[in-house]
Amino acid sequence: MIVYGDSMSGNCYKVQLVLNLLGIEHVWQEMNIAKGETQTPEFLAKNPQGKIPLIELDDGSVLSESNAIIGYLAEGSMLIPIDAYNKAKMYQWMFFEQYSHEPYIAVARFIQLYLGLPEDRLAEYHSLHAKGHKALAAMEAELAKQPFLCGSQFTLADIALFAYTHVAHQGGFDLTHYPQINKWLLRIKQQASFVPMKG
Repeated sequence: MIVYGDSMSGNCYKVQLVLNLLGIEHVWQEMNIAKGETQTPEFLAKNPQGKIPLIELDDGSVLSESNAIIGYLAEGSMLIPIDAYNKAKMYQWMFFEQYSHEPYIAVARFIQLYLGLPEDRLAEYHSLHAKGHKALAAMEAELAKQPFLCGSQFTLADIALFAYTHVAHQGGFDLTHYPQINKWLLRIKQQASFVPMKG
């Protein structure tokens, strides 16, 4: 399996983390978006959207979108609840990550970390914080009741939301006011075969 990704990307890190937690053999192909490596004819032939992460299986088939990839990789593992309700709760939080969390926390991080807070993006940057903090508050409330987002079981929901939450400070989000999130971050870092984000 070949995995195309950027080690500093939270979406790519989700995939990297699942691969390591489950001990799945793979070849990591580092991609530089800034240098246009996802827009070459060769890469666009694999993914016409020109996005990473992307996995290429031994038979040549490919799969994109980070949460779809980690769902495929974790099939049949303890990272996905067996109980139908708990599995649905896992997906609920994964959809929450893509629609209510990532668009604010990841984009603010991109503007600050990758772009260096350019003047023409400052208004957008500051506007992202209210909705980003709303997402963090929802997580804080849930984690006050249980160790992980789906109860006592560590699942893909935790991985999906850990990816950008643990680097939220790189987008100007102060996590000191979220004690339950901070305890949760530590619990995830203590998982066997955990690997930190590179870069």
